[in-house]
Amino acid sequence: MPIDPVRRISNWDAKYKTDRIKATLDDKRDAMFSRVTAVVPALAAMESQVKQVLDGLGVETIQIPFYLAFGREIWRLQNKDISGETLAIQVGHLLSKWQSRGLTQAVLEAIRTQVFNVVAPTP
Repeated sequence: MPIDPVRRISNWDAKYKTDRIKATLDDKRDAMFSRVTAVVPALAAMESQVKQVLDGLGVETIQIPFYLAFGREIWRLQNKDISGETLAIQVGHLLSKWQSRGLTQAVLEAIRTQVFNVVAPTP
């Protein structure tokens, strides 16, 4: 049986009381800020390395955000403590995904090896 629309609206209104949300975020802000402060410099350094690789390969400016997204996905995997052959396999899947979206395989492989030091998975 569907939920009554009036009840849905009431639930939404109770859930999104801004004073309650603000209080929750105020309580968490210091820890959130320290985590962001710890992570952003490493992320920015990785993005800079990816841009250097892209610049060296003559990638057009309009394509840079897509290659950066590929790099961020690899970076995320490495920060989840995924390594070795498992990482190589996962990066291989990412490479296929971004290649199917129109990015160049050679550039993706250059990012994989030059920035992240990940080899191709063994067949």
